Amino acid sequence: MNWDDMRVFLAVARAEGLTAAAPSLKMDPATLGRRISRLERDVGAVLFVKSPQGYALTHVGERLRARAAEAEVALNRAMEVEQGGSAALTGQIRIGAPDGAANYLLPQICAAIQAENPDLEVQILALPRVVNLSRREADMAVTVSPPAAGRLTVEKITDYHLHLATRRDAPPIRSLNDIGARPVVGYIPDMIFDKELDYLGDLGKGGVQLASNSVAVQMQMVRHAGVGIVHDFALPSVPELTRILVDEVALTRSFYLVRHAADRQSARLSAFAQALATRMRREVARLEEAARLTDAALI
Repeated sequence: MNWDDMRVFLAVARAEGLTAAAPSLKMDPATLGRRISRLERDVGAVLFVKSPQGYALTHVGERLRARAAEAEVALNRAMEVEQGGSAALTGQIRIGAPDGAANYLLPQICAAIQAENPDLEVQILALPRVVNLSRREADMAVTVSPPAAGRLTVEKITDYHLHLATRRDAPPIRSLNDIGARPVVGYIPDMIFDKELDYLGDLGKGGVQLASNSVAVQMQMVRHAGVGIVHDFALPSVPELTRILVDEVALTRSFYLVRHAADRQSARLSAFAQALATRMRREVARLEEAARLTDAALI
């Protein structure tokens, strides 16, 4: 059994399928399928349950993934030592993030970091759930709540703000009572995976007429028809929208950077984490100020 087989196995396990894993490995799905079959023969056990929905790990596969992930960490550390402990940003780094950060903050931030480090490959994993770092789904994660358990390190990145918004050309809303005439946009109630994402509270007591588990989709719903809670930092990307009832409805949430505790010894990952957190603070502040200035100009 060689490391290249383990690299293929980990990618398929994390992507939960051949097609999803193929781009990062630069291999076609058929080749990956043959590699997995060969690995299962070498191991003498079935590692995945294959179905039209994807590849799910068996109990043997789960145990192998844990060991392979540990070996991956050890190999990365050894490579850093071999390079003299360099903190150069090279190789592949994967960040897990909620939809709002993944759509409206991380693309430009990661592009800027990568532009300064041409040998770096950055992957953004946007999931409608908490990224599982213990299973090495990602190297680090941006979250809206600090984890309560696990061998993890947590750094608060910054606060961010949310307000009600609607189309600029819609009839004015001067009080919460005026909202009743328009559809309320929000999360699908049973798919809210973090209590901090339950933005509507009492506003949603009459039900959510337009819902999605995606922040980007919610923004488009508000843009076309409704009223909903939106991230201030997302507003500059959707100029048709404006904040409303700013003094009555104002929410504050926070972003946290979560990492494996063992990765504190990685100069490369620590350098990337510092650059990511610094740029996120600046970008949130810049975009929120742009949203405020735009609103002020329209008064």
